[in-house]
Amino acid sequence: MRIPLSWLREYVDLPATETGRDVQAKLISAGLEVETVEHLGADLKGPLVVGQVLTIEELEGFKKPIRFCTVDVGQANGTGEPQEIVCGARNFAVGDKVVVVLPGATLPGGFSISARKTYGKTSHGMICSSDELGMGDDGTHGIIVLPPETEVGKDAIELLELVDEVLDIAVTANRGDCLSIRGVARETAIAYGLPLRDPALLDVPGPNAFGYPVKVSDPAGCDRFTARTVTGLSPEARSPIWLKRRLQKVGMRPISLAVDVTNYVMMELGQPLHAYDRNLVRGTIGVRRAEEGEKIVTLDGVERKLHAEDLVITDDRGPIGLAGVMGGADTEIADHDDLEKSTGDVVIEAAHFDQVSVARTARRHKLSSEASRRFERGVDPQAAAAAAQRTVDLLVLLAGGTAEAGVTEFVAPGAPHTITIAADHPDRVAGVTYGRETVVRRLQEVGCDVYGSSAAWNASMGGGGRATGGQDELIVTVPSWRPDLTDPNDLAEEVIRLEGYENLPSTLPRPPAGRGLTDRQRLHRRVGRALAGAGYVEAPNYPFVSEQVFDQLSLEADDPARRVVKLVNPLSDEEPALRTTLLPGLLGALRRNDGRGSHDLALFETGLVFQPGDERKTAANLSVDRRPSEDDIAALNAALPDQPRHVAVVLAGAREQAGWWGKGRPADWADAVEAARTVAREAGAELGIRKGQYGPWHPGRCAELTVTVDGAERVVGHAGELHPRVVKTLGLPARSCAMELDLDTLERVGAGTPQAPGISTFPVATQDVALVVDAFVPAADVEAALREGAGPLLESLRLFDVYENAEQLGEGRKSLAYALRFRATDRTLTVDEASAAREAAVAVAADRTGAALRG
Repeated sequence: MRIPLSWLREYVDLPATETGRDVQAKLISAGLEVETVEHLGADLKGPLVVGQVLTIEELEGFKKPIRFCTVDVGQANGTGEPQEIVCGARNFAVGDKVVVVLPGATLPGGFSISARKTYGKTSHGMICSSDELGMGDDGTHGIIVLPPETEVGKDAIELLELVDEVLDIAVTANRGDCLSIRGVARETAIAYGLPLRDPALLDVPGPNAFGYPVKVSDPAGCDRFTARTVTGLSPEARSPIWLKRRLQKVGMRPISLAVDVTNYVMMELGQPLHAYDRNLVRGTIGVRRAEEGEKIVTLDGVERKLHAEDLVITDDRGPIGLAGVMGGADTEIADHDDLEKSTGDVVIEAAHFDQVSVARTARRHKLSSEASRRFERGVDPQAAAAAAQRTVDLLVLLAGGTAEAGVTEFVAPGAPHTITIAADHPDRVAGVTYGRETVVRRLQEVGCDVYGSSAAWNASMGGGGRATGGQDELIVTVPSWRPDLTDPNDLAEEVIRLEGYENLPSTLPRPPAGRGLTDRQRLHRRVGRALAGAGYVEAPNYPFVSEQVFDQLSLEADDPARRVVKLVNPLSDEEPALRTTLLPGLLGALRRNDGRGSHDLALFETGLVFQPGDERKTAANLSVDRRPSEDDIAALNAALPDQPRHVAVVLAGAREQAGWWGKGRPADWADAVEAARTVAREAGAELGIRKGQYGPWHPGRCAELTVTVDGAERVVGHAGELHPRVVKTLGLPARSCAMELDLDTLERVGAGTPQAPGISTFPVATQDVALVVDAFVPAADVEAALREGAGPLLESLRLFDVYENAEQLGEGRKSLAYALRFRATDRTLTVDEASAAREAAVAVAADRTGAALRG
């Protein structure tokens, strides 16, 4: 919310010396997030004056239209002679009043003005547009044309209010009252200890039977609706300069007088309004839920199909507006430039709509507006009548209209919200003694009515006694503009923030000795360090996915990964589900980085995935006034989906760069498998690797990763090259590879913290062996057999060659060559010992896999 300091001063008598920075510091101390203070016109220097166009000469022979103008600027140029100016704009004519900057002036951005020769003429200054003066969008994208009554030679800096300070406040979701000048003025008055001139304190006529007919069919969705009618508006009336400038300063574009007035009052009081062309409304204005399939064309020109939960404004024809979001085109007030269509009669709507209903409608139709932003965060329901009156007053004043005597007001039954709070509750929350008097004073400053229950009891007893043994409690009636105050903790927060968060004492907690990271946390960090050491870069992603991504990953229709947990209120309607795999986020990061020129990529992520159980459970709302019991925590955890931690990597491009040292090589499926081995080593788990086929991976280049859990083999992940179809669908680099593992299962079967291996001082004995097996036999099976047969003397085993030749080996056969390293911890091995171990390994391999020594 942008707050011009000049507008703020209308409601709070700030000291003349206070700057925007000073107000920013005060509001930040009070808990508002003032992000910046913009200094409008900080580098603007005159002379900048009002001029009247006397003559216009069209210059020919140039690529674009150019005009040579003479402009009367009065005595501002020191001579009283007309000023000669060259201008390319065409939205002004002879006799128009314009803004002229004269030589010697400086425009925003440090642009100095001087007389210069251009297009064969000498231009002594410039006729200005709103963009050149830093005023913002005025809707014309051309020269500023001032009202005819503007005085020639008048200082335009003062006239257009070009010098000001604007506070930009990031309003949190619970402080809808601060989406208005009124709300921020109230906070400013409290911060400075000054009185507030509340702009909503107006004389408002009561409802009567002569107002425009309104029927509210859904009081839960609309608990207050005020309608006022103004007739006889001049179609030639324009928004005055001061109103336009205030709208521009808060970030809104002036449109037409009626619309500008409703926007101005919304910014001033925080109450969204809507003006209907009375001549286009047919019959009674109604408020109801939409019927499934109904349609409406909104003010942005889009036809929208309505949902049965949408709250709509109607007339006898059907919907004419999305309640609290946007009006309909059928009753739109014509722009003031279209005199034939412009209306002289308007109906003003000031209503209060349900927060949740407006938020869901805005999200459902992907239609966020200034009105919906305010209703979603909470609008003062009692400001509706005052906002309507303020709008009527401005239209009568500025457009010469007449306010009809009829006043329509619908108010659903309701009562103010009251909260009972212990007088010392803020003290106990903050750990600071504020005292009863301070608590009452601060709550009253916020706008609460505060009564003491003990005092009321004393009064009823004639003042002769006091409740003994009872707690001193306060009964607080919350102001209508603060719907976010719902319980004692909210009231305590108000007291604490107004007393100053910076005044709270800082006490560092004392952690008990002997506790550090858990085993799970240590493993998580070890895995991250190991993958980073292997050249991977961590790329954390949001846990939200769309269900369409599972089709893109080619998962089977009955794949368990397709069962997702859906969010009731997702950040994006396109990604409403929680992930069951880390790959969508990582592959998206891979695609984005590749598209931005980083083609050699190795990314990893460790994070939770979410697996819903067979039985859906609802978590209980736990009380916040006490620590939950073990049973409460257990019940809460039982209602949550399983959330195992996974680790995944993705690779593309070169794994080893080419250079003077060699050719380099591209990343391939073996790198993805090696990443899985790296993770398993850190977990101290024995990882089984065999040929597999699953979802997004290439069926001929996919490894299935297994571990043994409680004596049974379990698949914990896959690694390899992605299927070309998946690569094409997701827009990934060719031959992209990926790996994903269940890290929690690895931790469960692992040996815990890896132990450093013993180092023998005796020499190693190396033996090579080449075995011929059927082509379908996995190398992992041969390796496992060799390890078992070689016994405890085997230190390491490495596959260094795979050879296939039908002429030498036979059809459907391959040769696997291994390097075996033998070493004893207590002696030097003899040749016979090493050879015996090698032969034993070959014998087991021959028995298990049908392997035969090559040659």
